[in-house]
Amino acid sequence: MLERCHVLICGGTGCLSSHSKEIQIEFDKCLGELGIRSEIKLVLTGCFGLCEKGPVVIVYPDETFYTHVKLRDIKEICEEHLLKGRVVNRLVVTNPDDRKKLLHFSELKFYAKQKRIALRNCGNINPLEIDEYIAKDGYLALGKVLTEMTPKEAIDEMKKSGLRGRGGGGFSTGVKWEFAHRSISDQKYVICNADEGDPGAFMDRAVLEGDPHSVIEAMAICGYAIGANQGYVYVRAEYPVAVERLGIAIEQAREYNVIGKNIFGTGFHFDVEIRLGAGAFVCGEETALIASIEGERGMPRMKPPFPAVRGLWGKPTNVNNVETLANVPVIYLKGADWFKSIGTEKSSGTKVFALGGKIQNTGLLEVPMGTTLREVIFDIGGGIPNRRKFKAVQTGGPSGGCITEKDLDTPIDFDNLIQLGSMMGSGGMIVMDEDNCMVDVARFYLDFTVDESCGKCTPCREGTKRMLDILDKICQGEGEVEDLDRLEELGTMIKEASLCGLGQTAPNPVLSTLKHFRAEYMAHVVDKSCPAGVCANLTKYVVLDNCIGCTKCLKNCPVNAITGSVKQKHVIDLSLCIRCGACKKACPVNAISSKPEDVRGVLNA
Repeated sequence: MLERCHVLICGGTGCLSSHSKEIQIEFDKCLGELGIRSEIKLVLTGCFGLCEKGPVVIVYPDETFYTHVKLRDIKEICEEHLLKGRVVNRLVVTNPDDRKKLLHFSELKFYAKQKRIALRNCGNINPLEIDEYIAKDGYLALGKVLTEMTPKEAIDEMKKSGLRGRGGGGFSTGVKWEFAHRSISDQKYVICNADEGDPGAFMDRAVLEGDPHSVIEAMAICGYAIGANQGYVYVRAEYPVAVERLGIAIEQAREYNVIGKNIFGTGFHFDVEIRLGAGAFVCGEETALIASIEGERGMPRMKPPFPAVRGLWGKPTNVNNVETLANVPVIYLKGADWFKSIGTEKSSGTKVFALGGKIQNTGLLEVPMGTTLREVIFDIGGGIPNRRKFKAVQTGGPSGGCITEKDLDTPIDFDNLIQLGSMMGSGGMIVMDEDNCMVDVARFYLDFTVDESCGKCTPCREGTKRMLDILDKICQGEGEVEDLDRLEELGTMIKEASLCGLGQTAPNPVLSTLKHFRAEYMAHVVDKSCPAGVCANLTKYVVLDNCIGCTKCLKNCPVNAITGSVKQKHVIDLSLCIRCGACKKACPVNAISSKPEDVRGVLNA
């Protein structure tokens, strides 16, 4: 019997943490009680992308998009929508311009400017069922490559596509494969780098959770192209859902003989195994990753020789990250010319971003290269919440830099972001508003890289620690103007002298914020104030004249530093204030400020 409805429930880590698995169980129970269980297909999928709206449930074929679904809502959805055909309006996204108009999945502005290639199956199929992947043309590309193309032809097609590595380096994937292909050896390896460690990044995790077979298929294609018969997926142990689903997918692929011995009867052998990482950020660097698989401490090695010549256990090895591999099968199915028609001249295809921070629509998105930052942040992301003003966006995680409003119309590609002093990185994109202190932001990222430095080379090990000490000093109100020059000098030296990409890019957040927000640094070291009111030692709170005397600030102050009567302007005793910011968060009319000009105005009045 064919089901009349499909109910797709987001099974990404974000929604799972909000009980989407329990929601699936409750659906099953309610449908059974109503006697319509056989009429409805329930599917726990991968991530839909719009994480801010989760848990998300989509009912097909009408594309009804239910958001923020709770266990208590399931009975109503089953009785009203799935039994009687009446949509539960209160759970559906509405048009901002017409609140009476319900928006279906395909009408949501979040998806309008996206083009999903790497994420094509995420949220569309059951990642635990190989048959659903095959129904979406899964393993067709592998069959085509093995039966119709020589390894050289496969590499030429990949080079022609212009696909560049999505892990941050942006190196040509086809050229990388060619290097490994040309190396002569009795054994070669393919490695999928799934050691995603950037703060705020979860692109690779989403692909492994929602479409693991696409990565397995791509690894087999790469193995055929370079002459390898063994692949490893190096994935961090902190991704238990991804590890579980990937393991199931590998077993299913072996059962269907799309990996293993004599694939499709062509005589080509290729198998895949999982290796768990312990969460070291430096293992995102390919030589450190290789060392970790070999059982050694994850530390970078000198290059050359590159892994394509001498990699895992001294044998030629090709390393690509998850997102790069997720693009591979589609390129062979639709052709290199099709892929190259998307994006820009030097950056073909699309890029997946994890959008977070001070943004309305946090989540996962995929856009053509050349899409502007403004389109991503304001059209897809929905802009800054609470009517706050955009200040900067950090791309590339701790290896990237801050981009300001004047550059928001820059088309996103590898080269443009580097010219702006940032980088693509793996795809983390953190948006900041006027309440963010850029000195504190730089300190946050540098603290991360100091903690994650492997310690092998002195510039990274000692230099980043010294930069962090200076930033701590500035944020505590003890900085000097000369410290800014020291930061720039140290940052330049570390970039030039560090062994691997982690050290070479570690100073980027500091150098970019110094360039674009030097006045904010000067306020810290000269005026001994933090314009954003974030650095506690440099912050003072005052009550402005628009205070309505609602007493909310007074009631929320943990140290009773605020006095005032109802409907009268309140006053903060700065000698008692501990600068926690609770009063500012509680004020309904933004009458409490920490801006230096407001503080001076009130204190001098």
